[in-house]
Amino acid sequence: MEDHELKPIIESLLFVSSDPISIDRILGVLGDVEKSRVKKLLLQLEEEFMLSNRGFQLVEVAGGYQFVTRSDLAPWIKEMERVKATSRLSRPGLETLAIIAYKQPVTRGEVEIIRGVDAAGVLKTLLDRKLVKIVGRKEVAGRPMLYGTTSTFLKYLGLANLSALPTLKEFSEIAETVGEGENSSETAEFEPAEEDMDQDRHLKESENHKSEPIEENSSAEKLQEETL
Repeated sequence: MEDHELKPIIESLLFVSSDPISIDRILGVLGDVEKSRVKKLLLQLEEEFMLSNRGFQLVEVAGGYQFVTRSDLAPWIKEMERVKATSRLSRPGLETLAIIAYKQPVTRGEVEIIRGVDAAGVLKTLLDRKLVKIVGRKEVAGRPMLYGTTSTFLKYLGLANLSALPTLKEFSEIAETVGEGENSSETAEFEPAEEDMDQDRHLKESENHKSEPIEENSSAEKLQEETL
């Protein structure tokens, strides 16, 4: 195998590894290749990345070789870590969140009865953003999933625990503030809590239940009736 064929292979091995790779380990992958040849190609790669003014470089560290970011770029990397990306929540999302908060544990079907519309999409968004989680299954026919709020939800409202939930009127005012104006897609910002970021996956809905639209009563009014 020629040098121009070996070099990209070595580069790819370095790229996918999160730890320094020793020459012996590279030789174990490449097979019948001289150690001095691999060393020469590594030095070439090191020089090429240094001269190309890239954001990362190849360095020899801890008995092996590894791609690392340039030390002079550290301030920008730290700034990226400091600035937390914010997520945004729609008014329908706030309404669904309020229902789950006050009625938990609650099924998707129960949420839809109160809101009068299909809740699958909104529930998926709330799950993805770690504001709600699946807490079990209801012991009825079909065993639908039960939903409850998370620690990110508490952080979102600035609460110490669920017993400190605001009144329904206060929660509704949050939705009203978010929904001001004609565009109902206006949104509110929140930052996911660290403990909820560990929940990488959530179970998919095993039901395709879809209730008929309910006329006249808004979801906020219906929820208030349910909680009285």
